[in-house]
Amino acid sequence: MSDKTQEMLAEILEIVKRIEANATTVPNSPVVGSVESSVPAQKKMSIGEFLREHAPSSKTETVLAVAFFLEKFEQVSPFNASDLKRAFRAAKEVPPANVNDTANWCVKNRHMMEDSEKKDSMKAWVLTRTGEEYVESHFGRINETK
Repeated sequence: MSDKTQEMLAEILEIVKRIEANATTVPNSPVVGSVESSVPAQKKMSIGEFLREHAPSSKTETVLAVAFFLEKFEQVSPFNASDLKRAFRAAKEVPPANVNDTANWCVKNRHMMEDSEKKDSMKAWVLTRTGEEYVESHFGRINETK
């Protein structure tokens, strides 16, 4: 295991420990009217929040982040240019002039790959593991503060 991987795992473990320290115990069967049963479910993250949190710095990174959001939060896989454009609109962001070209740059960088089948008669893509890791690392910037 590389030093970088070990550092990332140590960071993740530290985050999990902090989350566990702040977690409250919820009984298996909440009593009606109890505090636990009246706690609202956690709100779903919006695509706009996701993009602000990950701060892509180029249109290619933004397309990759939108694709990640579609796969991981919306369970849209494979996705096509229409899915990407719809997600850009939901985020109130201007999509690239040519979404297909930008997605093909993600393919060239091995962050996405073309799906074996078309979706709605259009070219479709899925994320690669490399692409997922790149977004999860905030485009390689997760360790910049060290």
